[in-house]
Amino acid sequence: MDGHLHPDGDEDAPRRPRWLGWALVVFMLLVALGVFNIGWRIMRGAVPAPVPAASAPADARIAAGKALVEGSDCMRCHGLARHYVGPAYQQIADRYRDRADAAEYLARRIREGGAGEWGRAIMPRHPQLTEAQSLLMAGWLLSLPGPSTSAP
Repeated sequence: MDGHLHPDGDEDAPRRPRWLGWALVVFMLLVALGVFNIGWRIMRGAVPAPVPAASAPADARIAAGKALVEGSDCMRCHGLARHYVGPAYQQIADRYRDRADAAEYLARRIREGGAGEWGRAIMPRHPQLTEAQSLLMAGWLLSLPGPSTSAP
C-alpha cells in the first residue's frame, strides 16, 4: 500500500493522469473565450451603414435601403418573391404601393414590429434601426417592380 487511496476507498483503482485535468481546464477556458467572443460581437452590433442625404439620387437611396435589408435579419423571414415566415417583399410592395403614406407606415412597422396583418406570424421590433434607416429600407421595398400587366 502506497498511502494513496482512491476517492471511493478502492486502493487498487488506477490513478487518473494529471494531464487529463489540465486538458479539461484548457478546454473550459477555450469554451469561455468562445462564448465571450460571440457575446462581444452581439453586444457591439453591426456598424450602421451611412445614410445618404435626402438630396442624394434615388438610385443611391434605393441601393442603401437594399444594403440595409440584406445586412439585417429581414431575409430570415421574408423572401423577394416567395412567402416564408412573413410575406414576400413583392407582396408587401404590391399591397402598400398605392398608399400615400406607404414609406412612413412600413418604416414604422419595421421599427415597431407588428402582427395580424399577414396572418398569425409576428414581426419582431427592430429598435436598433433609426427612422432614416427604416425609411431607406421601406423605400427599397416600394421600389420593387409591380405585377406584370402584360398578357401571355
